[in-house]
Amino acid sequence: MSTRLDLTRLKGDLAGGVTSAVLTIPVSMGYGVLALAPLGDQYITVGILAGLYSAIFIPLTILLLGDRHPLMYAPRSVVTFLLASVIAGNLAQTQGPRTLVLVFLITFLAGIFQALFGILRLGNLIRYIPAPVMAGFQNAVAVLIFLSQLAPILGVPRQLPILQVVAHPWLAQPLTGLVGVVTCLVIWLGPRVAPRIPPIVLGLVVGTGTYYGLAALGLREGLGPIIGAIPAALPTPSYFTGFVSVLAPGQLRQFLPTVALAAATLALIASLDALLCAKTAESVTSARIPGNRILWLLGVGNTVTACFGGIAGGINLGSTFTNFRAGGRTRASVALTVALLLMTVVFLGPVIGLVPRVVIAATLVVVSIQLLDRWSVQAARRLLARDFVYWKAAALDLLVVVLVATVTIVYNLVAGVAVGMAVAVLFFLLRMSKSVVRRCYRGDVVRSRRTRDPRLMELLSGEGRKIVTFELEGPIFFGTAEYLASRVEAALRQETSYVVLDLKRVNELDSTGARVIQQLHDRLAREGKRLLVSHAQDNPLLWSVLKDMGVAAALAQDALFVDTDAALEWVEDQLIIGSRSGAALGDEVSLDRLAVLAGLGAAERELVGRALERRVYRQGDVVIKEGDADRSLFMISKGTASVKVALAGQAREKRLASFSPGAVFGEVALLDEEPRSATVTADEELVCYVLDDTCFRALTREHPSIAIKLLTNLSRELSRRLRKANAMISQLEG
Repeated sequence: MSTRLDLTRLKGDLAGGVTSAVLTIPVSMGYGVLALAPLGDQYITVGILAGLYSAIFIPLTILLLGDRHPLMYAPRSVVTFLLASVIAGNLAQTQGPRTLVLVFLITFLAGIFQALFGILRLGNLIRYIPAPVMAGFQNAVAVLIFLSQLAPILGVPRQLPILQVVAHPWLAQPLTGLVGVVTCLVIWLGPRVAPRIPPIVLGLVVGTGTYYGLAALGLREGLGPIIGAIPAALPTPSYFTGFVSVLAPGQLRQFLPTVALAAATLALIASLDALLCAKTAESVTSARIPGNRILWLLGVGNTVTACFGGIAGGINLGSTFTNFRAGGRTRASVALTVALLLMTVVFLGPVIGLVPRVVIAATLVVVSIQLLDRWSVQAARRLLARDFVYWKAAALDLLVVVLVATVTIVYNLVAGVAVGMAVAVLFFLLRMSKSVVRRCYRGDVVRSRRTRDPRLMELLSGEGRKIVTFELEGPIFFGTAEYLASRVEAALRQETSYVVLDLKRVNELDSTGARVIQQLHDRLAREGKRLLVSHAQDNPLLWSVLKDMGVAAALAQDALFVDTDAALEWVEDQLIIGSRSGAALGDEVSLDRLAVLAGLGAAERELVGRALERRVYRQGDVVIKEGDADRSLFMISKGTASVKVALAGQAREKRLASFSPGAVFGEVALLDEEPRSATVTADEELVCYVLDDTCFRALTREHPSIAIKLLTNLSRELSRRLRKANAMISQLEG
């Protein structure tokens, strides 16, 4: 069974390696030509080899470093065009024998930077480049590649402007254009006609056949040139000594700053491209690909390939997927691809030289069209069709895409990325500045979980307007702090005495945000009002900033609460103390003041009083235990009791509800005759009047009118709690 499995895997690796090699050859040749095109037609053969060397030495180096993933590597469109633009803008004017040294030195240094990104584990940071910036960059590259290949497809010299060709169409070669169009159509429609043959390979064969078919008919003069002779020889690392010579005083040393900056930019873009490709490859191969390790491996691979005269490369998704679909599952398939590519360079140079340039150009035209970012194209269509719910966000993203693409096309790739990053950061700050306040509510609608005497609850229904709570989320920094300050200022224009800042969902706080909180505290203090903060110590970084900036000391301990519920309860107590009902917090409530006994005459209260048992509990005593069959009704005369649950993974409890003097609890079990659903403990010395189930049933039989009044009062209390819960839910959800 094992032998059969090994044979099956070997067969799959062989099929995958051969198929990937066939697909990689024309793509690498095309990108090699594209990279060195700014230097002129005399460098086309060098470009062909540079592309093929990239597809050979990058995977070979990665294999030797021990990587086992069946990933294929080759030049990448975005990376290649960035290199071409750098050459066009900085090196094309330095024509001479040492020009290629500078070109490949860019790849060499970019590989070093890329390896450092991986070693320093910067792969995660590179991922934070906004998607619209990359989409605009990618679309610009697609347009520029397309425009750069129009000249060879039309059969005119590269230095001839396209607008001049449009004005003088007789300068073009129609037959060359015909070969280019045929090649494009075959590549584009190939998957429908011959799905088993890679479309680029099919286009290469049909396009070349069409070219030589027209030449056989005596039309050779109307056709463009071929690639030309490619010397057949083993590649050697001949450029390494040239890299060292650049450091020595001389004419090339002046280009070192330009080369270093270009290399850093190339490394950044190549790294992001590699991480995106690795993520995409994971979804197909189902194998986890560590991003930082891939950057390190690719960096070393690019430095090695530069020494041999190869351009920068990355993960080739097309060849990787082809390899996987053909059965390639191990690094043997990669090794086979490398071997076949090396044999092609050594033995098939003359054959490659016979390929028409227009066919290579047509291949790149199709690649450029396929390179257009699908998301931005679809988003533009949906925006025009008004198919977005929140169209402003999509419009802003597309604006970044268009801006980056325009700047890149008009100026250069580096400027496009810089502008895109700046605009994306600006839009991010604008969005974040409006989202710091998650929710805002007043204390007359959303209250603490403490259940109080109905008369006190009625008091809080009016006085609670003086409390305003801000639930905050995200970072409080220079872009959001002023928005928070303006929201608090607006709340203070109404009748507000207490402001509660809920920091539970705040994940970052800078010095500006801390100063704004300090300023809010100072202003409220001057006006005789209070600023309270909850969840300040949940996040150690947040708490450190508050302490370092002096905010924690200014607020003092009595303004810091573990949660918002505790802050609301404290404020409610202050409002009650400041009212005529303040004594209700400390005095023992007599029977005639209990709301559950409202409506009873003196004789009826005396009768009920004889049925009640007065119990006293110490702090921490369990009043009701979850699961007990006891169905007694508890009426609090003094102290408080709470229903709490332990929070998983934390050394504290969360309060579900609290009961104050005048409140009742335990009525649910009395009414539905089910076991207790929660545990209730005394927060302090607690005095309760208890009506057990037996006495209640006796009252129901012997004094039904009293029982009806008790049930009516209990129903009224339950309705009051339900209304409060509905109002809170409505406020919070709204």
